[in-house]
Amino acid sequence: MKKRTFAVDIDGTITENGGGRIHLDALEALRRLTNMGHNVIYVTGRSSIEGYLLSVFGGTTKIAVGENGGCITFDSGDHMLLGNIEECRNAFQIIKNNIDGVKEKSVFPRMTEVVLERTFDLDLARKLLSENNIPVELSDSQYAYHINSSGIDKGTGFTKIMEKLSISRDDVIAIGDSATDIPLFKISKTSVALGNASDQVKSEASMVVSAKAGDGVLEALDKLTPKLSEI
Repeated sequence: MKKRTFAVDIDGTITENGGGRIHLDALEALRRLTNMGHNVIYVTGRSSIEGYLLSVFGGTTKIAVGENGGCITFDSGDHMLLGNIEECRNAFQIIKNNIDGVKEKSVFPRMTEVVLERTFDLDLARKLLSENNIPVELSDSQYAYHINSSGIDKGTGFTKIMEKLSISRDDVIAIGDSATDIPLFKISKTSVALGNASDQVKSEASMVVSAKAGDGVLEALDKLTPKLSEI
């Protein structure tokens, strides 16, 4: 069987329906793929360190792309920073000073991005930053709003992994549920949107399953595993 690389989101993807807890059956299925010789790499809006720790304790490939592509963790002290947190903090101050209800979300410390509570109009913030010529990316992971450096997303972050490990687009299978996963879908030959994804996200995927979150991952793998040699 040809080796594949699964690029997997965390929140809303390998969690239980309606909560942030890891879906243990989905994690076990991903560990089995790893034991079969495939790569399973987390690509998340969370810190890359959180993703890396999940890979260590969960038994999957020990690499993680975090901060929506802004940071890659290869080991405990080995991080590749693709984003610039100072420009993101500058954008945060402009938004905070001009829009009510803007506040940072309590999260694991970030190295390249700023994470905000979903308590304000994101389109209004985008318009404000555009008018002030502040070149950053604002995205909604459904878990939080994220401020990333211009050009940084899950696709650009994972491309660095593909280059480092000599992974072909044809061998990548991406699984996710939010708009932040669309750039990842675009660099993957096979992409899976889960049942809890929006219509926009589903329209960008090559495959859609009906089950949500961790249950959706199991449904996707049930459909994909027998066909891995054909993908």
